[in-house]
Amino acid sequence: MRFVRFDETNLGLLTDDGVINLTSRLGIESHDPLQTYIRGDYDASEYVDDEPDFDRSEVQLQSPIRRPGKIIAAPLNYENHIEEAIADKDITTDEWFSIEDKGYFLKAPSSVVGPDHGIELPFRDRRVDHEIELAFVMADDVKDIDASNAWDHIFGYTILLDISVRGDQDRSNRKSYDTFTVIGPAVVTPDEISDPQDLQMELQLNGEVRQDENTGDMVYSCADIVQYASIGATIEAGDVITTGTPEGVSQLHDGDTVDAQIEDVGRMLVDVTERDTKFSDVNVQKGG
Repeated sequence: MRFVRFDETNLGLLTDDGVINLTSRLGIESHDPLQTYIRGDYDASEYVDDEPDFDRSEVQLQSPIRRPGKIIAAPLNYENHIEEAIADKDITTDEWFSIEDKGYFLKAPSSVVGPDHGIELPFRDRRVDHEIELAFVMADDVKDIDASNAWDHIFGYTILLDISVRGDQDRSNRKSYDTFTVIGPAVVTPDEISDPQDLQMELQLNGEVRQDENTGDMVYSCADIVQYASIGATIEAGDVITTGTPEGVSQLHDGDTVDAQIEDVGRMLVDVTERDTKFSDVNVQKGG
């Protein structure tokens, strides 16, 4: 099944022919209907063969999860991106780290948007890059879980664009601006994914391929990340975990279009706009 959130508060199933409205069928009334579905006693499987209620063009797709409790992100989880980051001087050889070395980082839930919303660049004088990643949504609360058991607690997989301002600020800061976590178009249940560690993913920027990699090249698997993250904190149902990006990150500009797709998971087209603000003009006043 491919779960989507559309027109703000509606939960649906995305099919080749359109969108099946689950809100009316299941009686879910919620501002975050997929969270409600995951935590509730619902079963959408009986509706998968229904005729769609809407064409895809008739609805606006928001992020499937509106406000996850946590967005847990694995840093530098592809070796070729580690080399790229060192070459770009985003990190030094001594500074590069993996999830085992220095753990994960968190992104602000308020940065989450869906593909139809688009990316908004906050400053016209700072470099902002795209990063395509395989992400997944947790089905259960887990703590101190072994990697071999983690797969059973994943609700579904999705595409995540981790948008990043380059600079010296804290990693979570640079990646938590509004619209900097694009999730969509759907959360796809594991029964539709042949092997999450063998999926081809590709990002095109204005029609040019920039990132092209297989998820089998991750340093740490999806399950490894769940295991590590659950040592320090309880991972809750509805939390989003994202798995790092491969090489090929590049700068975004006003008017760009990002075409992101992952095998068996889906595809989303995301437009980029820019605010008329310069970082160099931002003044922070001290209080007191």
